[in-house]
Amino acid sequence: MTLLRVVTGDAGPVLRTQRTFLRAPIMSDHAAWAELRAASRDFLKPWEPTWAEDDLTRAAFRRRIKRYQRETREDTGYPFFLFRATDGRIIGGATLSNVRRGVSQCCSLGYWMGAEHSGRGYMTEAVRALIPFVFDELRLHRLEAASMPHNARSIALLESAGFVREGMARRYLLIDGRWQDHILFGMVADDAGRPR
Repeated sequence: MTLLRVVTGDAGPVLRTQRTFLRAPIMSDHAAWAELRAASRDFLKPWEPTWAEDDLTRAAFRRRIKRYQRETREDTGYPFFLFRATDGRIIGGATLSNVRRGVSQCCSLGYWMGAEHSGRGYMTEAVRALIPFVFDELRLHRLEAASMPHNARSIALLESAGFVREGMARRYLLIDGRWQDHILFGMVADDAGRPR
C-alpha cells in the first residue's frame, strides 16, 4: 500500500491509500456526513456514546468543526473523515485524540464506519495510513486504542494493523448509555519500525 501525504493549506494533511483518502472535516461535509450517520444510526449505536438530540444538525456540526480546528491548532487532536477514492464519497471517520506530549508522547485512536461500507477493509487501510502519520509526522512514541470485548471486527482490525493487547479496563468508557469494559491495545514506534 502506498501512502502519500499531501498538504492542502488550511485543510491540513490528506492521507491516501489504494482505495481511500483521509482528510480533516470541513463545513461542506455536513450534508453527506449527516446522511451517512443517520443511515448508520442502528449500526453505530452499540459502539458509540449516546448521540445528543441535535447531533446531526448543521449547528451541532459547526460546533464540532470548531472544536476539531481548535484541537488541531492546539496539538491535542487530529480528526479525519474517510472517503472512497473512486467517487470522493464519505464512508467513515477516524480521530487521533488526547494527544499527550511531555514524557508520554502518545495519543488514542478511535474510528467509525458507515454501515453500508463496513466489512470491506476500508478502515483497515485507513488505520494503516494513520500509523506512519502518528509516528513520522506527529513524532509520537505511542498509539493507543480500545475495543469492547464483543466487538470482534474492531479487535481483528487492530491486531491486523500491528496493535498489541495490553490488558482490560473495567467500565472504561460510557458507550450506548452504559459503562463498558474495553480491551486496551497499544503500539509503540518500535513496533511500527520507527524507533525513537
